[in-house]
Amino acid sequence: MLSLTTRFKIILSVLAVILLTGSFILYTKKTDPAGKNEILLKALMQGLNTGHYQPEKIDDSFSKKVFKLYLERLDYNKKFLLATDVEQLRKYETAVDDQLRAGSYELFDVASAIMEQRLKESEAYYKEILAQPFDFTKEETIELDGEKLAFAKDKEALKEAWRKQLKYQTLVRLADMQEEQEKALAKDPKAAKKTPEALEKEARDKVKKTYEDLYNRLSKINREDRRAIYINSIANVYDPHTGYFPPKAKSDFDIEFTGKLEGIGASLQEKDGQIKVMEIVPGSPSYLQGDLKPGDAIQKVAQGPGEPVLIEGMRIDDAIQLIRGKKGTEVRLTVKKLDGSTKVIPIIRDLIVFEETYAQSAIIDDKQKIGYIKLPGFYADFENRNGRFSGADVKKEVEKLKAAGMKGLVLDLRNNGGGSLGDAVEMAGLFIEQGPIVQVKTASGKAVVLDDRDPQVQYAGPLVILVNSNSASASEILAAAMQDYKRAVIMGTPTFGKGTVQQFFELDEALPSQFDAYKPFGALKLTTQKFYRINGGTTQLRGVVPDVILPDTYSFLDFGEKEQEYPLPFDEIAPAKYKPWANSKLNIAQIQKNSQTRIAQNKSFDLIKESGQRLKKQSDNTVRSLQLSKFIAEQKQNEQEAKRFEAAQKEVPVLKVSRLPGDLQALGADTAKVARNKEFLKSLQKDIYLEEAVAVIEKGMN
Repeated sequence: MLSLTTRFKIILSVLAVILLTGSFILYTKKTDPAGKNEILLKALMQGLNTGHYQPEKIDDSFSKKVFKLYLERLDYNKKFLLATDVEQLRKYETAVDDQLRAGSYELFDVASAIMEQRLKESEAYYKEILAQPFDFTKEETIELDGEKLAFAKDKEALKEAWRKQLKYQTLVRLADMQEEQEKALAKDPKAAKKTPEALEKEARDKVKKTYEDLYNRLSKINREDRRAIYINSIANVYDPHTGYFPPKAKSDFDIEFTGKLEGIGASLQEKDGQIKVMEIVPGSPSYLQGDLKPGDAIQKVAQGPGEPVLIEGMRIDDAIQLIRGKKGTEVRLTVKKLDGSTKVIPIIRDLIVFEETYAQSAIIDDKQKIGYIKLPGFYADFENRNGRFSGADVKKEVEKLKAAGMKGLVLDLRNNGGGSLGDAVEMAGLFIEQGPIVQVKTASGKAVVLDDRDPQVQYAGPLVILVNSNSASASEILAAAMQDYKRAVIMGTPTFGKGTVQQFFELDEALPSQFDAYKPFGALKLTTQKFYRINGGTTQLRGVVPDVILPDTYSFLDFGEKEQEYPLPFDEIAPAKYKPWANSKLNIAQIQKNSQTRIAQNKSFDLIKESGQRLKKQSDNTVRSLQLSKFIAEQKQNEQEAKRFEAAQKEVPVLKVSRLPGDLQALGADTAKVARNKEFLKSLQKDIYLEEAVAVIEKGMN
């Protein structure tokens, strides 16, 4: 049976023959970019329609989806295109399929010409508007959600939209500067005090400098950069994880994927003109700092205390260059959180602290000794047989905790974005005798069942697995298997819901040497497989719904695979043959009832619910006042609510958590390791989710 990679190459080789002999190809003009772009489009469509797990039917319905995505990415915040421009483009709404078959970029060409004109016009808007002071006593508002806005009916309406945007950005700067001045005067009454007029002008000048830098970068974006946005509007209709990577973008992805660059350790994605955080690399500076979360949109980047650079609308590779930097230097990210609030997050750039990426354990001394294992990711060193593998590491931690006398185990998969599928299967095998763990299916083949074939059970005692909305992929597979076997109680919030597998195909390798004059072409990332639980349901979209759902601040917000554009659907296949855990004494209904009673009596969980509802309300309310006094009052109210939540957290009962003697000895005299260990224990001591997991083990699983 041919591998998918081999089949992909054969398909593109056949396509190459058609391209070379077909009447449309201009291969004799070896430097003709039109010829290269035509080849690229044909090759990509052939790859998508033959290699994707669920190929799309290329018709008018497909065209409408592409048009919608492309329009959003052209001008998500509706600050460039007019309603008349959109109507001009709309005549292509059902023609994209025909253009793709012809190898034509007509929609892209027309849209690019319009955008170039509108960009030039908008440059004059910000210069004219920012030349005059703003009146911040006037009562008016601005809508910040691009989806809720309409395209301006004419240039006058567009200019008014720019005025409000620039006024809001100046307002945010002005409020920050006033707060800084108040703090300085509180410390030293003789400190320099600027007049409100001087502060307003300084804030306006800073916004103007931001836009000067932005337009300078926009002027350097070439046609091929814009073409990649159009191509990805086509690819992303197949699913959000399928996409085209131009040669430079693929190089950036490879650097990010290694996780070894000197930077912040966050995986980023360009979406709707915003740079969004997709994943935090375990052990990275972002992971250790703790404030940056998946779903955050990075709006500005500052080098330490320097002036922030606006990165909305920036190419992702340019944004990455600003965020990266030398070890020990500080980057300050201004991010828009999922709840709509804005936060400045300072991060000291560094290499990944690899010890933090590995499994770590501790003992909780309560009524019984409860073991705890934190697993940040399903890591594996495929290039080194003697390297670190998460399955083997968890097995070692289990043995150490057993030797220490643990009577129950909590496996923490919160914020674990996945990784090695093989290690997830091996890890599941530590807790059952043997049997299927997950089913993997390609588009054309039958589901392949991945089994644990080791009859030995490393640990047969009570087991709780903690998950949250950032638990994805391999985390979901392990949690789902343990839930289906009735081997563990799954606790937390519903998981992310990513049940698909992607594979990179280098187009240069797939296309034969006859096309060398046109290379490089870049790469195509394709969704090629889907994960299914052993009960037959996929983890796609639905993820894993915990047996015991715990209140979470972010559980009220829309997050996860289901919130992506055009995700693959949930479906089911035949279940694998398996038998529930023979020694299972779990009474899930009783465990749920007991847990609900404790949660209802726990003030901390009440506060989390209240905080989550407040965040949801803030997230839904995307209108902001442009009156300075109102804006500051709203900001202060939000800060007071946040402080009230932080203060209440200090009253949480403290768990008695300690490291095993051998792990403490391994820290030695390394002050950095000792400090990180202190933070690790501190985070567990007041973890109310861990506290409830311990209660479930002690009061409901034996």
